Amino acid sequence: MIAEFTVRQDQGHPSGFDLGDMLWHGDLGEANSSGQTPDQGMMIYISTTQLLDCLSELLRGQVKATTFTGTDTSFELTFRATRRGVSITARSGPVAVVTPAELAQTVLAAAERLARNHLDSLPSDGVRDDYLAALGDFRLVASKY
Repeated sequence: MIAEFTVRQDQGHPSGFDLGDMLWHGDLGEANSSGQTPDQGMMIYISTTQLLDCLSELLRGQVKATTFTGTDTSFELTFRATRRGVSITARSGPVAVVTPAELAQTVLAAAERLARNHLDSLPSDGVRDDYLAALGDFRLVASKY
């Protein structure tokens, strides 16, 4: 499975509210916020923080299913724990069924790439602090797999 979180270009001075996109590609299909009508771009840093938090609950076994909707967008994914693994479904249909370990490592890698490539350019504020806190918590969750 592939997950990519990107920041859109030409938005002016970097901000915690910058728009970006998510691409999820799996054996069963693809979910992509880019190039959709209506536009499904999202506040990427806030959305990724939210994604990390909701997947942490799923991977810890606190919930059996969770639905992620990006901030300021209609882009949505549903994650459901099944006997075969974790199913990932978009409004367009199924994306993948993966092991919890694969989900954790894929999402962690995408969130770390986004942080490595863009977080240093953001002002030190609540958005950046929340992102770093969620990333740190998710690293702990992912380390158990």
